[in-house]
Amino acid sequence: MNKEVCILGAGGHAKVVIEVAEDLGYKITGIYDQNINVTTILDYNVSNDIDSLLLKENIFYAFGSNYNRKSNSLKYKSADFNLIHPHSIISRTAVFGYGNVVMAGTVINSSVQVGNHCVINTSACIDHDCEIEDFVHISPNAALAGNVKVKEGAQVGIGASIKQNVTIGKWSVVGAGAVVINDVPDNVIVVGNPAKIINNIPK
Repeated sequence: MNKEVCILGAGGHAKVVIEVAEDLGYKITGIYDQNINVTTILDYNVSNDIDSLLLKENIFYAFGSNYNRKSNSLKYKSADFNLIHPHSIISRTAVFGYGNVVMAGTVINSSVQVGNHCVINTSACIDHDCEIEDFVHISPNAALAGNVKVKEGAQVGIGASIKQNVTIGKWSVVGAGAVVINDVPDNVIVVGNPAKIINNIPK
């Protein structure tokens, strides 16, 4: 394995990504962000020369925003590996794509499938046979029961609970602490217990 990684993004989420990479023994060869006001993060200098990324490989997208991870995946050569915190618990039968970050305390159980460029955040719990599509963000302390499907670009908010056999639609947002007992359609925001639609998200 090439134990080098280049980080794109220098916000708060990037701090956690950097530390996971360090804990796994990766050498961070550069950190990039288009925000010219960001010059350092942790102990690293940040470059604003985004165009130079076109010549680089093993780029890891360190954005909490699902939209930002998708848009950048169309421009730059992504890392073909995952950053999985050593203090997470991952079933031997779980299957991952690439470009995913799994934070500390996460539990991913049997036969879970995770796509590409997902964030499985701190202490999230994903039970058996769940399917997590590309560019999803499962927020801290969210809990997914068995056979839940989270479609492309969806976000499950902090502390939300998803009942078994429920589908969360593409690019939808489940609010913090929501309890989802029914399928959620594409491009909506749901909140509450039980979760209800409060708004649509423009496509």
